[in-house]
Amino acid sequence: MMGVLSHLSTLLLLLSLLPPALSHVVKKFSDVPQCQKFFLEGTTPNLPGILVGGTVQNQNRYKPICQLFNNIYRFATLYDTTNRIPVFSAYTFCGPPTDTRPHQPWMMEPQLNGENNSPEMKIMGEHSQHQAGNYDYINSIQNKGVNRGHLFPNSHAHDLDTQKSTFTLTNIVPQVVSFNNGSWREMEEHVREKLMTDCFSNNRKIKAYVVTGAVPSKSNTLNDALNNTLKNALNDRVNIPDLMWTAYCCLNKKKKWMAEAHWGRNKKVKRKTLKPETLGALEKKLSEFHQGGRVQVFPKDCPRGPKPTTPSNQPSWKNSLKIISSKVRNLYNSMMNRIG
Repeated sequence: MMGVLSHLSTLLLLLSLLPPALSHVVKKFSDVPQCQKFFLEGTTPNLPGILVGGTVQNQNRYKPICQLFNNIYRFATLYDTTNRIPVFSAYTFCGPPTDTRPHQPWMMEPQLNGENNSPEMKIMGEHSQHQAGNYDYINSIQNKGVNRGHLFPNSHAHDLDTQKSTFTLTNIVPQVVSFNNGSWREMEEHVREKLMTDCFSNNRKIKAYVVTGAVPSKSNTLNDALNNTLKNALNDRVNIPDLMWTAYCCLNKKKKWMAEAHWGRNKKVKRKTLKPETLGALEKKLSEFHQGGRVQVFPKDCPRGPKPTTPSNQPSWKNSLKIISSKVRNLYNSMMNRIG
């Protein structure tokens, strides 16, 4: 009997030393080190009322997801189970895709349906209480003029499996077709080219940290036009966001931090370029929607605004005016002396 107890104690000790089981939906992104790496310095965005100091404010509504595909963490998403759209997706850019766009069926997150479900994203049934399903997007173009819009775009994923992993509905928002296929797509292409030429890790490989998010609308939902034909459980299902935004931060060739941001209204507009903005301008814009604290997309190392266009030791316009006045006065006195 004592021998059995001894073996049992040894077994329990060994089990306690094993790493935790893979987890997809977590309480904090920092719970999974492989997931934390998608954030610069392991620091998550600060969005008052949603995510503050790495802690989710309403854990029943907002779910941190470490996106797991083929047993490897690919990116991170904070998901809003009430609006059934992501708040943001965060990923590291390591270069352009090595393959063409895959024909990947849309997947879902099993653990949003139950904590004990598989931690791997997978193809699931059409209906889910806490997340969008494929049926939410049926006839969405005809009824609402929206389609599936990636936050982590397939065109920014470096390898084939990571490309496939972006095709999860927890990484998707209903995006106006002309916006998704127009100015937003052009912006994604611009950012991809810029990251490839300007962003490097310490070992000179391409690397940048990117966060892309969506600001939900107050009342616009994907299925409200279908309420007459759908059951009550599907009414007001998936929020159509008002605003979409993205920002990146990376080390440049001179090993200095650089950052850039873009945002645009999720609506039908004439083809329009989304001009580059500063990180500080984006955080100021997001503070209109996330009030009650400081909005911070990246840690303080990332520059919030443009560098001064003139060196700090160059005289100001006031000093320049004084210098000019002094020279004019000296010239006048010199002329008067000659006349005298």
